[in-house]
Amino acid sequence: MSFQNSIATAGAAALALLLAILVCVADAEPGFAVTASATARDGNSIQLGDATYRLDGVDAPELDQVCIDDHADPWTCGLEARDQLAKLINGRNVRCDDVGPEKSFGKRHRAICTADGDKASLNEQLVRLGFAVAREPIKANVRPAAAEAKTNSAGIWKGCFVAPQEFRTGKKDGTLLGAACRPDRDKEIRSVLFPDEPAMPPNCSIKGKLAVRARVTGNIGIYQLRGCPSYPATTKPDRWFCSEDDALAAGFRKAYNCRRPK
Repeated sequence: MSFQNSIATAGAAALALLLAILVCVADAEPGFAVTASATARDGNSIQLGDATYRLDGVDAPELDQVCIDDHADPWTCGLEARDQLAKLINGRNVRCDDVGPEKSFGKRHRAICTADGDKASLNEQLVRLGFAVAREPIKANVRPAAAEAKTNSAGIWKGCFVAPQEFRTGKKDGTLLGAACRPDRDKEIRSVLFPDEPAMPPNCSIKGKLAVRARVTGNIGIYQLRGCPSYPATTKPDRWFCSEDDALAAGFRKAYNCRRPK
């Protein structure tokens, strides 16, 4: 190896080491902030540019999740939670302060996000409206708002629902929450909250199926894209996703025989 090649190789190795150190520091000591135009991906996820953050301390119903209202009627509470977050943003720029990586699935980070002109964070406002529950870990100031929403039967608390985390994992025997849950209608309520054939949300055609075999790779399920060999045969998906990024963040992996359609 020539002297020049040796120097180039050493330089490349040093650069790789420096980048690795910077990544570790960024993961270990979050605290950077991003301000940009924002889009509500779902009730607890917000996209700024190419980055998607989960609102810290916030767990909103999933887009394909159904709740029961105070008149005992089912309603698409996950879509409503997303729409409420979009209304709070109201086309304004949003500042998101990174507070650390999401520990469960995916590569997303958690953040405390505030729209221009607001004193309260979007995290706090959404929970106070009752369209999300508090979720550990929590650095955002959402606990008082969560207690207030429950006391006032605001948003999803006016009816009956299961915690989003239990919906994601298909825990059909989980605790029923809300002011309108009736113990004498337990079986009927759960059949609504966990339908055999959940409706596909608009523009969310990716099918997800909970699967024990997915745990080998540290996941909870497998997802199928349109055009994949097993897509038509998956007639009763447990979940629907709007993007592969959302499916990955929820702990689902792509089916091994599935390739992105051309």
